[in-house]
Amino acid sequence: MPTTSLSTDPSLAHYARALDAYQSGHFEAASDALANVFALNPDHAEGLHLRGLVAFALNDADSAAAWIERAIEVEATAVFYNSLCVVQTRSRRFIDAVKSARCGLALNPGFDVLNYNLGLALQLQDRLEDAAACYRRTLELTPDHSAACNNMGTVLKALDDLQGAESHYRHAVHLDPQNVEARSNLGHVLLALGRYEEAWPYFEDRWAGVRMAIDQPRHDRPRLPLPQWTGGSVTPQSASSAEKPRRLLVVHEQGFGDSLQFARYLPMALERFSQVGFVCPPPLRRLFEQSFSSRWPDIVLLDAWPDDPTEWDWYSPLLSLPMAFGTRLDTIPSHTPYLHADPALVASWRERFARLPDADLPRAGIVWAGGNTGWSADTARSLVSAQITPLLALDHVRWVSLQKADDHSKRADANNTAGLIDWMDDVADFADTAALIANLDLVVSVDTSVAHLAAAMGKPVWLLNRFAGCWRWLRGRDDSPWYPGLRVITQQRRGEWSDVLQHVIADLQTAPLRQ
Repeated sequence: MPTTSLSTDPSLAHYARALDAYQSGHFEAASDALANVFALNPDHAEGLHLRGLVAFALNDADSAAAWIERAIEVEATAVFYNSLCVVQTRSRRFIDAVKSARCGLALNPGFDVLNYNLGLALQLQDRLEDAAACYRRTLELTPDHSAACNNMGTVLKALDDLQGAESHYRHAVHLDPQNVEARSNLGHVLLALGRYEEAWPYFEDRWAGVRMAIDQPRHDRPRLPLPQWTGGSVTPQSASSAEKPRRLLVVHEQGFGDSLQFARYLPMALERFSQVGFVCPPPLRRLFEQSFSSRWPDIVLLDAWPDDPTEWDWYSPLLSLPMAFGTRLDTIPSHTPYLHADPALVASWRERFARLPDADLPRAGIVWAGGNTGWSADTARSLVSAQITPLLALDHVRWVSLQKADDHSKRADANNTAGLIDWMDDVADFADTAALIANLDLVVSVDTSVAHLAAAMGKPVWLLNRFAGCWRWLRGRDDSPWYPGLRVITQQRRGEWSDVLQHVIADLQTAPLRQ
């Protein structure tokens, strides 16, 4: 925080008012008071710094950086460099942030907060070993720094040191039991280790980790004026209410892949409740109607949260259902298929395939990139289309794109279009995608929603899995207890896809796609 010292400077009173207004959240008043400071002393270093903090609080990062840089020109301090590092990190100017942090540490090597912020800027550049060194230094200076302990765990997790990550996450929670991000991260590590019963309670804080990037605000847990069902009996407590139906409202959360994976619990919930409602994203609506509502009329799909949630008796976020059912690694409900394509749509795609030359070629669908460019892990899980050229060169396989691009860079480039059937512009939702997949022999996919869809349909799936990947694929396994027909092919080195692709090519050359 900015500080002042006793001074005969007449601008002191104005600065004190500005500082008080800033600390009270009255940012416009702080700006007005600082204007008086600068009228008396244009080179008031702490005033310039505070003006930058005010601009940052008003979400004007460019102006904030300019004001703080002016403060540094007048008087370079480690505190000013720390503020500049934070502003530049929020603006995703990570190289500049690292430079600012190092300048500040040259002035004060023992500044724990600046060591931490340098670690964060390095972590966001994927310079994990360098970030780890900064977090270690932070913890040497301030052993009870829960956030540094949490981030150290995240770095170790990305390096696939799950035991080290677990230790740091546990210590972060011990230091600050309210550190819900560390609790969420601990839950994810325990799940990756297959310790489900221990993991689910921590996983209830998963919203703390749901954000587009580590430097952005987290999402909030959905709140409804209903008790959350966490398992057990829902039998009415009194004879007078014995005839009352018990209704469960299930809320969609996170990505489409999560809904596709955990929708298997909706029919299970219907064994406990007379009616199960699911707040269903529009792209999943037709698929879930075909797969669930047509078979179980008491599974009701809703377009949005009901205006009156109290019409329901209980609620549950979708990804809390595994905990409610006491799911262990050996009790995962892995029956497939539980998602089904519309037969009329399947027939329509079949006719299109029949009109192609060499219509009897085995067909493999392919997805090479995830569908959320802003998500911090999207780059790690995705390939660029040029990398799949060796696959498309296999002339005994008809490759069919299942890639829905959220930006143009994820579309197939011109060099690949000759070896790829791409009808995805005609695909409106997951019901269309499911019908297309029903006409394929195999799906090869990175870790994204289409892999879940195909596997839940009972289609063979070869998952191209990033190093230190998602918890649901566990570690050291090439199979999945969630999907009997899914095979996991994992990177052996971070960011290196060539071995994974060579593995796929070798198996495609030796293993028949059609049984």
